[in-house]
Amino acid sequence: MSRIYIAGPLFNTHERWYLERIAEALEGAGHTTFLPHRDAGLVDFTAPGAQARIFRDDIAALDACDRCVALLTGADQDSGTSAELGYMFARGVPCFGLSDDFRYLNNMIWGICGEGGRIAKDIPGLLELLRMDAGDAG
Repeated sequence: MSRIYIAGPLFNTHERWYLERIAEALEGAGHTTFLPHRDAGLVDFTAPGAQARIFRDDIAALDACDRCVALLTGADQDSGTSAELGYMFARGVPCFGLSDDFRYLNNMIWGICGEGGRIAKDIPGLLELLRMDAGDAG
């Protein structure tokens, strides 16, 4: 199974809660996950050196994963999430999105997620896309 980096906005309790549900589902399907706020902790961005440490730690976590799943729901995708997706795409890592929003996604995000073919509307759909990507569907 895959080691999956879960990208998404971390700015409020609801966003973090939903990311945790995604992690639980992926782990229940046998994947290992990295969820930044759970595995690296929430950080005081005003602390000296915090930004540099967060950047280095995030890159190390991204480099340790072989898949990326991004929560894309919202009026516009989170800038940090978009940067993480772009980094993984440039490394050749398959990227998946989850969005139940009826609005169109940014064209670059759409392209990174398999030209829309790796974007699910719900968690069960995401699990199915990952199964199909691994070649062990049905």
